[in-house]
Amino acid sequence: MAAAITQKDQSSIWWVFLLEGIASLIFGALLLTSPAATLVALVIFLGFYWLFVGVLELVRVFVDDSVPWYWSLLIGVVGIVAGLIVLKHPLFAAVALPTALVVWLGVAGLVIGVFSIIAGFTGGGIGSFVFGVINFVIGLILLGSPMAAAIAVPLVFGILLLIQGVVLIVWAFRVKS
Repeated sequence: MAAAITQKDQSSIWWVFLLEGIASLIFGALLLTSPAATLVALVIFLGFYWLFVGVLELVRVFVDDSVPWYWSLLIGVVGIVAGLIVLKHPLFAAVALPTALVVWLGVAGLVIGVFSIIAGFTGGGIGSFVFGVINFVIGLILLGSPMAAAIAVPLVFGILLLIQGVVLIVWAFRVKS
């Protein structure tokens, strides 16, 4: 019965899934056909977003007491500074942000790998051990050449967005009927 209710609710907003799918296809195609320009445009958008959120957080210091004022102040200052840096140096940010993402993923791969290898030796089985080794090796590869891996970020996200777009469009028409 609950599945029927969920299906009914989603059928009334099928067009949201369709629009999300179309947007995913557009951004995925842009990342694949013009990765540098698309990445710079997304980074500029991110810079404006951080700037806007930073200003709103500073306003929040004076109008909202549900959050300690120092958190809003800190978030506001960091948001404004990050937004201004990104907007002043968009090409640098377009290289630095994907590289930072790759470094973060590399560190996460090492940590997950180590814990999974330990789990494999403490009763997790061979699957946990193999999963750990794979994650550890991926972490080493990413950290061994973060700039080269960062170049692949637009390609990877472009492909993922295309896949997501197709899935969302198929889902939209499936829940519509």
